[in-house]
Amino acid sequence: MYRILRSILFSAVLATTVAWSSVETKLQAQQVTGDPGSPSATTTIDGKQLPPPDPAFGGVIKQSALDSKTWWPPRVVPPKQAPNVLLIITDDAGFGVPSTFGGVIPTPAMDRVAKMGLRYNNIHSTALCSPTRAALITGRNHHSAGFGVISEQATGFPGYDSIIRKDKATIGRILLDNGYATAWFGKDHNTPAFAASQVGPFDQWPIGMGFEYFYGFVGGDANQWEPNLFRNTTQIYPFEGKPDWNLVTGMADDAIEYLHRIDQIDPAKPFFIKYAPGATHAPHHPTQQWVEKIRQMHLFDDGWNKLRETIFENQKRLGVIPADTQLEPWPSEVIKDWDSCTPEEKKLFIRQVEIFAAYAAYSDHEIGRVIQAVEDIGKLDDTLIFYINGDNGTSAEGGPLGTPNEVAFFNGINMMPVEEQMKWYDVWGTEQTYNHMSAGWSWAFDTPFTWFKQNASKLGGIRQSMCVAWPNGIKDQGGLREQFCHIIDIVPTILEVADIPAPEYVDGIKQSPIEGTSLAYTFDAKNADAPSEHQTQYFEMFGQWALYHQGWLLSTKVNRAPWVAYGAANPDPLNNQVLELYDLTKDFSQSQDLAEQYPEKVQQLKKLFIAEAEKYQVFPMDASVAARIIAPRPNITAGRTEFVYTMPMTGLPQGDSPLLLNTSYKISAEIEIPDAGAEGMMLTSGGRFGGYGFYLLESKPVFVWNLLDLKRVKWAASQPLSPGKHRVEFDFKYDGLGVGTLAYNSMSGLGRGGTGTLLVDGKVVQTQKLDKTLPVILQWDESFDIGSDTLTGVNDADYKPPFVFTGKLNKLAISVDRPELSPADIAKLQAAQRNNASSE
Repeated sequence: MYRILRSILFSAVLATTVAWSSVETKLQAQQVTGDPGSPSATTTIDGKQLPPPDPAFGGVIKQSALDSKTWWPPRVVPPKQAPNVLLIITDDAGFGVPSTFGGVIPTPAMDRVAKMGLRYNNIHSTALCSPTRAALITGRNHHSAGFGVISEQATGFPGYDSIIRKDKATIGRILLDNGYATAWFGKDHNTPAFAASQVGPFDQWPIGMGFEYFYGFVGGDANQWEPNLFRNTTQIYPFEGKPDWNLVTGMADDAIEYLHRIDQIDPAKPFFIKYAPGATHAPHHPTQQWVEKIRQMHLFDDGWNKLRETIFENQKRLGVIPADTQLEPWPSEVIKDWDSCTPEEKKLFIRQVEIFAAYAAYSDHEIGRVIQAVEDIGKLDDTLIFYINGDNGTSAEGGPLGTPNEVAFFNGINMMPVEEQMKWYDVWGTEQTYNHMSAGWSWAFDTPFTWFKQNASKLGGIRQSMCVAWPNGIKDQGGLREQFCHIIDIVPTILEVADIPAPEYVDGIKQSPIEGTSLAYTFDAKNADAPSEHQTQYFEMFGQWALYHQGWLLSTKVNRAPWVAYGAANPDPLNNQVLELYDLTKDFSQSQDLAEQYPEKVQQLKKLFIAEAEKYQVFPMDASVAARIIAPRPNITAGRTEFVYTMPMTGLPQGDSPLLLNTSYKISAEIEIPDAGAEGMMLTSGGRFGGYGFYLLESKPVFVWNLLDLKRVKWAASQPLSPGKHRVEFDFKYDGLGVGTLAYNSMSGLGRGGTGTLLVDGKVVQTQKLDKTLPVILQWDESFDIGSDTLTGVNDADYKPPFVFTGKLNKLAISVDRPELSPADIAKLQAAQRNNASSE
């Protein structure tokens, strides 16, 4: 009957205002305000079809306007009880980072949300950035949403292609079409790396996924001092001329301005904001003010072993973990004990963690400013706030020693000697570093659990902490909730609280079911100890997997530390595993393996995992890591070997630009030099922490390779170019095998050396050999630029950006000659991999 009445309302009945009023009282679920047909009329919708069908004209049309009657379609608004929503998620932070859950880093903003509402100690992520965020905004599992891995590692399978399909509308889109103002601030790691350029398409950008306003960066991380920043789809540079500018504050400022703007324009319009700061993902870039605050607290002087014990005791005292929780011994075989560190190591490691802690505290402070802005506009009581600490466990991608340059980690340099790192000690956390801390601190920040980000089979990788507040709706202020829940539960919770149904169709496309379970039942104090309604949940990342079912957790034994990304991958990640079994109803920290005691349970849960994996697009499982970064994807350069540019252009992201790694290539520039000479950038890609540049310096051609800020190899002419037309070239002959080696998930053959030659007007100027090249990736938050250099430069000793080319660039051409293995060679390598795996 409801569907019939709704159909009548939006078609035949709306032919007259009298008919409208006669049906209005029959639609109990629909809320209508104002005189029907008047400019002030509003209505809710049933939400099953988005956007809602246009209602038929309900006025009167005669030949004369004087004899006719106007009629306006009602404006769509959410149900009256629908709250504002502020969805906050931080980055790379484990369970024990915030003070709210026993950590030593002060997080008063999270404390405030906890005091206003509830703490959750049993919420889970996917163990990695993009996957968690895709699950968060869709309410579907990460493989269902196409994000089995981060977008930079996408492969051509439905569960791994980094494309959120049209049958999985985001919470932004659902709320937008139901009358909300929607905005996204900060990290967007759900736009495919091959769709991030100004060519688009933009349907996978925030503004194409239901968010009317976007202010943030596209990709896994960003230099907080000079970020690759966008407003909607336009690159912006608010930091230019402001040496103390930092994105953590800049983003909060923009969000606060947005809140006031929306409130002043239409105070009655509810808002939905996704607020996703880059903290505490590397690079850790806090302001000096916050570094000094943390340093004066001396939180880490006793080392990581003691830090872990302190956090553990704090957690028991706060009651956020059970009193009988077990703390496993320090993993000395993975990370050495603090007392075994040398004085120089301790000095460096303390510096690393103080910067991390300052970054976390600084970010929480700015989040607090945004929450205060909600109160300042008088909407705090009717705002549902989720403050999720981390999209995965604390990152250990800096390795046991940490690094001043995380780009080095992704290129296989994960154990940079401490004496080498000390060169950056005084500038750690500034624009001179892309820094990451030692994994020893990461282990401690995941207390009481073990392991890290990327480890989907251990709670240290997937257990987050969360606070939820809604003064008008949650009365059990300060309460603790221990029900099992997952990041996919946030969308159905918002929809239930707002009384908005999940749509059946969006843009005419039938929607797949929401896969999460609403947490709204936990808001009521009467349900504080209610059984978990989320009964079963799988986990999988890089071939490590687990299954939760009714209190039990089946998980694979960790077989790869996060800082180990190279080498042959497990060829059979489903079966070539040691399986462990835990009863989480009695073992909060996943410390007591019961697999030998309950072998039937192990087999039962493995069968259930396979069923879940088949249901949610987990297969085919792939345990490779770095190999997937450089795997071919359908970007705009795919299949092309020639590229020609005739005008300056900046901002082309790495995933959409010509890749000059693991290949031979030639760059040719046809230029004109004015009488006064010329200088400036002709072509660059990457930046201070890894990349290349082809430029003129005092009219002399220069080509430079920046090898991870550790070494710069430079080809340079000794004589300046004379006025007039010239052709300058850089020709590189690669010695390696190329990307064909990826067929067997090995990185051998990549990053080999080669010979580079600089030529002017066809004459050789300089030839020299590179022993090694970058195997995997340039600095990913820097772009491919022609005619100038945005953000950071590849060679600070020679120039400062933007270093605009002052000659005339008539044409710049790039030709790529990428070596490939034959099918026979690939077959031999695959056979060798299988033999090696079986012998191990």
